[in-house]
Amino acid sequence: MSGKKISIITITLDAERYLEQTIASVVNQTYTNREYIIVDGGSTDGTLDIIKKYESEIDNWISEPDNGIADAMNKGIDLATGDYILFLHSDDYLVNSSVLERASKYLGDRFDIFFFQVLHDINGQNQVSSNRPLGWLTNFKMGSCHQGQLCSRKLFQRIGKFDTSFKIDMDYDLIMRAYRAGASCNSVNMPLAVMRLIGISSRTDWKSLRERFDEERRVHFKNCTTIWMRLLYIFYWMMYLPYRKSLHALNPNKRVFALDSFI
Repeated sequence: MSGKKISIITITLDAERYLEQTIASVVNQTYTNREYIIVDGGSTDGTLDIIKKYESEIDNWISEPDNGIADAMNKGIDLATGDYILFLHSDDYLVNSSVLERASKYLGDRFDIFFFQVLHDINGQNQVSSNRPLGWLTNFKMGSCHQGQLCSRKLFQRIGKFDTSFKIDMDYDLIMRAYRAGASCNSVNMPLAVMRLIGISSRTDWKSLRERFDEERRVHFKNCTTIWMRLLYIFYWMMYLPYRKSLHALNPNKRVFALDSFI
């Protein structure tokens, strides 16, 4: 084996509809220095039957109740042994069978996080997402999708795992903490995974959007380091929520992502 070892972690709960495509996209990879971990939250549909079908090609899997997405992701981190970790949820899949092999050529000890592109599956049409690296705009928006982030396991050891108090924006909180800790990163213009827009972060009703924005605001103030930044956040949220609400009123079906631009 050569290259960095990649741990791919899939968390599931009653995911029989799409899980097999997710698993197949991982176990059919040409890159062999990898491990695959599935963390199931205690599914009662056909999810476990699908997992058992591929059991010989899955390095580790568990099925037990958890305390939400962040808790399940943390369980995966505890099981991982790779140099880099990728979270590929049960609604997502890798773009093709050679993508990890191509991605591995970029990996090295110089960077803590590699940001790859993610394709958003919108009614069967793929739209390329941004993969903005860590920088000043990270203070306001995440700038990338976790399905395209290969994070060093050493980074988790340095800054900690996901904050289980977050139900939606736990990945943004982690990226914000990485930014505050001076994590190094590299942005690669190559699609790594496809994200189906059916999860909690893709809902377009105002109640769901408001819940997301409330968590996003909590990420900001949790990771605020100066009084000047706190004052800026206060002003930002005074303007941002009315702005988003007005946009929603004009177009209720517009999708809004955590990686949206500053405006």
